[in-house]
Amino acid sequence: MRELTYSELDRLQARALETDESLQMDQDTFSGMYERTARPLWVFLWRRTGNAQLADDLLQETYYRFLKMPNVFESEAHRKNYLYRIAANLAHDNHRSHVPQTTIPDEREPGHPATEACDIENSERRADLNRAMALLKPRQRDALWLAYAEGASHQEIAMALGLKTTSVKLLLFRARRKLANLLRGERTLS
Repeated sequence: MRELTYSELDRLQARALETDESLQMDQDTFSGMYERTARPLWVFLWRRTGNAQLADDLLQETYYRFLKMPNVFESEAHRKNYLYRIAANLAHDNHRSHVPQTTIPDEREPGHPATEACDIENSERRADLNRAMALLKPRQRDALWLAYAEGASHQEIAMALGLKTTSVKLLLFRARRKLANLLRGERTLS
């Protein structure tokens, strides 16, 4: 291994100082944003990967990369879209597109006789939906999740997934059609 020259060392130290300064958000601002976005973002990553520990790791990496970016954000929605885009890219990079998914544990108290029958039916529906969602392409799954679980607009979905806004409508249409066919028991390749 060769030794560094003084000019190379100076450049490396300057670059290290620049990366430390790119953490531009103060603690209170970050805490508030984290409180509002961490749970939905974790669920997005968990649905995407099917692995809770992996979702934890990707969530931490998402916020780290978000804080390292020197961008100035226009609004809270812009920050949120940027977080989802980072998370989607990390999930894509992880190459775990076909991990079997399980359901999120229900947080309601068990033991109520009136709700037990509904709980069984709901858990069967959730299991069917989870199996069908696992058969979708990752981008289709992400688009459906952002549209219907997060309530994101087409423009927000496009920003989060790195697509053109005009292609989101078609992506959602195809994803809904494929999901409906899968839930009916038909397998399609579209």
